Amino acid sequence: MVKAGDVQKLRDLTGAGVLDCKNALEEASGDLDVAKKIIFEKGLLKAERKTERKTGAGILETYIHNGRIGVLLELRCETDFVARSEPFRWLAHELAMQIAAIEPADITVFLSQPYVKDESTTIDQLIKGVISKTGENIRVDKFCRYEI
Repeated sequence: MVKAGDVQKLRDLTGAGVLDCKNALEEASGDLDVAKKIIFEKGLLKAERKTERKTGAGILETYIHNGRIGVLLELRCETDFVARSEPFRWLAHELAMQIAAIEPADITVFLSQPYVKDESTTIDQLIKGVISKTGENIRVDKFCRYEI
């Protein structure tokens, strides 16, 4: 029997739906860490299916570090609703900081880089995690980095 409190904890950690969390906890025999991995794996599968969808909305995110490094990032999604959402805005900020810190040569290199705050995760995996939370395709369209 899965406890409602555990379902809520898993929802808070992953952003997945109630039923997905309940099913993952049942599959994991109540183990929260295993259930989190199950949700992540299933989320990645959902994210892969969404990559072909058009991204007509998005935001421009700016980041300035110590007045010496500046980043302008164009992050795209499918709808304005998601573009205004907290997970999407958080992702845009994290990606802009990553670009400032690592100075990737292009988008392909950027997506394969380890995330500076958790080197066990790549930038591509970070984006796919937010795709699974929002239910929409998300892609980095352009970025530029300036340094004095």
